[in-house]
Amino acid sequence: MAKYSTGSKGGGGDGDSCELCGRKTGDLRRANVAGATLLVCSSCSPHDDASEGRGDDGGRSADSSSRKQELAQKQAEMYDAGKSDASHWEEHGTDYEDDQLPYLVSGYGARAEAARQEAGLTVEELSEELELNEDDVLAVEQGRASRANVGGSVIRALEKRLDAELVDE
Repeated sequence: MAKYSTGSKGGGGDGDSCELCGRKTGDLRRANVAGATLLVCSSCSPHDDASEGRGDDGGRSADSSSRKQELAQKQAEMYDAGKSDASHWEEHGTDYEDDQLPYLVSGYGARAEAARQEAGLTVEELSEELELNEDDVLAVEQGRASRANVGGSVIRALEKRLDAELVDE
C-alpha cells in the first residue's frame, strides 16, 4: 500500500488518481519517488527513482554505494554544521611538517578551559593577547585540536600563558 494518497476519500491509496499529480486514470503503476512508494500515472512515471536509465537493475547495485557515501558525507556536514563552523580548519589547516601537534594529555581541553577561566580571561581576550585565531583556542578547549589542525605552537603558547600542562612529555 502506498504511503500517500490523494486519490480516494478514505486516503487508502486504492483510488484511480495519480498520487503525485492527482490526475484521474485507470493506468497507474508503482513508483519509488524520493523514498516514497506511490501509485503514479504514465506522465509521472519518469520520476520513479528506479527507472532513471541506470541499466537493467535500475542502477541499484552500482549506484547504491555512491548514494550511501553521499548520504554519509551530507550527514557528516550537517553534524559539523550543528557543532560549529569547520570551514576555517578545512581552508586554513596547519602544515604538520612545520608545526607538529605534540602528544596531548588526557582531558587537555577541559584543563585549558579551566585555566583560562581561572585567569579571568575570555576566549576572545586570550586569543587577542596571544595573537592566535579564536577558532583555534576554542578547538583546543573543546578537545578538537587534532581534528581542527591546530599546530603545536598554539598548544605551547596556551600552555605557557595559562601555566597549564597540556602536552604529554
